[in-house]
Amino acid sequence: MSVLPDQYPLILSELKAAIRHSRLKALISANGEMLLLYWRIGKTILDQQDQSGWGSKVIEQLAKDLKSEFADMQGLSVRNLKYMRQFAKAYSDPEFVQASLAQITWYHHITLLGKVKNESDRLFYIQETARNGWSRDIMVMQIESGYVKRKGKAITNFANRLPPTQSDLAQ
Repeated sequence: MSVLPDQYPLILSELKAAIRHSRLKALISANGEMLLLYWRIGKTILDQQDQSGWGSKVIEQLAKDLKSEFADMQGLSVRNLKYMRQFAKAYSDPEFVQASLAQITWYHHITLLGKVKNESDRLFYIQETARNGWSRDIMVMQIESGYVKRKGKAITNFANRLPPTQSDLAQ
């Protein structure tokens, strides 16, 4: 004999879904804030390079000073600061960074900046990666196989017969 109410499994299922949804929203929000911070750092470096002629020695010192102040924070290496500069140069609108680009990770963005020079192609891969939940490795495979050029060209029933992540890969 069960001591739990009849509705308990349904309520439990709804609460689990709510927790998963809230956790995902929190991760996306945190990712958006981190990307915006990285964009601001990159924008500051770009501006100072234009206005004051900052060079690589200044970036090295900046990385050292930031790491010293924020010892518990990763991502403040010279190399990452240069990626931040490249990120800010590629995307000039901070609102776009926080709203649209926050759907994928920094690691994805670094990879995209290095592998996809065309801005519209890069935005395509950002959208597809977010929509399909691609890992960085799957995204790289799609870039290297020219997914942007072939998407929607093949006629198949994969979307109807396979789960979404498998149908995208099969397609």
